[in-house]
Amino acid sequence: MKAVIQRVKRASVVINGAEERAIGPGLMILVGVAVGDTEEDARLLARKCAEVRIFEDEQGKMNRSAPELGYEALVVSNFTLQADTKKGRRPGFDRAAKPPLAVELYQLFVDCVGGYGLASVKTGEFGADMQIDLLNDGPVTLVMDTAEWKRS
Repeated sequence: MKAVIQRVKRASVVINGAEERAIGPGLMILVGVAVGDTEEDARLLARKCAEVRIFEDEQGKMNRSAPELGYEALVVSNFTLQADTKKGRRPGFDRAAKPPLAVELYQLFVDCVGGYGLASVKTGEFGADMQIDLLNDGPVTLVMDTAEWKRS
C-alpha cells in the first residue's frame, strides 16, 4: 500500500459533483492499494500515517502529530498511486488492486486511522469522480510505501 500524506490547513473533496466533505487543519491522505497488499499492510500504514510527527512544536520543530493537536484527516482512495511509469509515456495500472480487495483494504485503512485519536476522519468515495481542494501547509508532503518497507 502506498500513501501520500500532506500537512494541510484545510482540505475538501467534492464527490460526483455534489456532496462535499471537508476538514480544517490536519492530514490529507491519498491511499493506493496494490495487488498483494494485506490487512497487515493497511493496519501498519494507517498507524504510521496517523502518528507521523509533521506538525511543529513550540520550538518550530516537526515534533507533533495530528492526534496530539486534535486535528482531522481526509482520506481518499487513489489507484493511480500504484502507476507503473517505467516504460513509455502512458502509465500502467496493473499493480493497482481491483475490488473487492482494494475496497476492503481501503476501508480497513480508514477504520484504523480513525482509531488513533484524530478529531475526525472524513473520506472520499471509492471509485467516484472526486475533486480535491486543499491548502498545503509548509508545504509538507510525504510518501509512505509498505512495499518499500518490506525491502529494507
